[in-house]
Amino acid sequence: MALISSLCIFVLVTHFATPILCHERPHQAALFVFGDSVFDPGNNNYINTIPSFQANYLPYGESFFKYPTGRPSNGRLIPDFIAEYANLPLIPPYFQIGMEHFIHGVNFASAGSGCLAESNRGFIIDLKTQMKNFRNVTQLLKKKVGETESKQILSNAVYIFSTGSNDLFTLIANSTFPYSDTEYLQMIMGNLTSVLKRIYEEGGRKFVMFNLGPLGCIPSMRFFNLQIGVTNGSCMEEATNLAKLFNSALPEMFEQLEKQLPGFKYTIFNFFKVFTDSIDNPTKYGFKISETACCGTGPFRGIFSCGGKRQVKEYELCENVKDYLFFDSSHPTELAYQQYTKLLWNGTPDIVAPYNLKSFFELST
Repeated sequence: MALISSLCIFVLVTHFATPILCHERPHQAALFVFGDSVFDPGNNNYINTIPSFQANYLPYGESFFKYPTGRPSNGRLIPDFIAEYANLPLIPPYFQIGMEHFIHGVNFASAGSGCLAESNRGFIIDLKTQMKNFRNVTQLLKKKVGETESKQILSNAVYIFSTGSNDLFTLIANSTFPYSDTEYLQMIMGNLTSVLKRIYEEGGRKFVMFNLGPLGCIPSMRFFNLQIGVTNGSCMEEATNLAKLFNSALPEMFEQLEKQLPGFKYTIFNFFKVFTDSIDNPTKYGFKISETACCGTGPFRGIFSCGGKRQVKEYELCENVKDYLFFDSSHPTELAYQQYTKLLWNGTPDIVAPYNLKSFFELST
């Protein structure tokens, strides 16, 4: 249920208080977004970074916005579709809140970011910095609407996360790391837990977490496998197995937080399951091609060159993006994100549990 702030003037008529004037302000639950390129609406446009972590040039954005917004896809991302389902306006990037209203939420996500500050350090906004930016917003919110109403907005809001993949890509790329896979995973989970607790301290109560997709099956990883001699260009098992390790640790972490923190609620979206299914059974999701990207170059168009602004300038662009699951060598198309959001919003418990997102938005704290 949406929260209602009411200011009513009553007039006494004999023994009854009858409302003659009532001003009501409905508050739809706000949406606060954290994470990586799956959610980044263009925050990286505003930081000193490199083209590898930006999408502020064509053909990005061409299918919906008709211009590049910084979203690493041909159109909208999952938070954009969530806003549509939840009857919210598009959630603004953190660096645009001076120009837009932010009582409906803010998007802090940064392409290339991870739970650890060490992952792509200096080029992205890591998760702890995103949390600090959120704390800045909570202070602005108090100034804008007052202590009582800001507390109500923050406690009723939904907090959604997509993070961890870039930490694992960093591990794969760095053969000299002094950590075992288990130790590294514990570091990731420790940082994620710390961020969730701090958002809870600021008033957050409803948390949504994406687990990781089959990282080894994105076009860039298939291409990498070819480079190291796996001639059929199959999925890179090492990357996908690391994602499975991360995913297996999530439920236990959230169960512990639920026990420790009164009123803490969470749900996990099985991104791994739906992403794997759309790769293995593309026609079920309306796609014809699920291994090769629409935009890029090389086998599977797995070289991350879409737009010609990165290290490799040459790229190809498909004729019909709606045929493709992947837009570029690392990111799905708008249509894929639309399909995934539908499952997130009203999916069955094998896909999103213990709550679907629709029930989370209807749930008042």
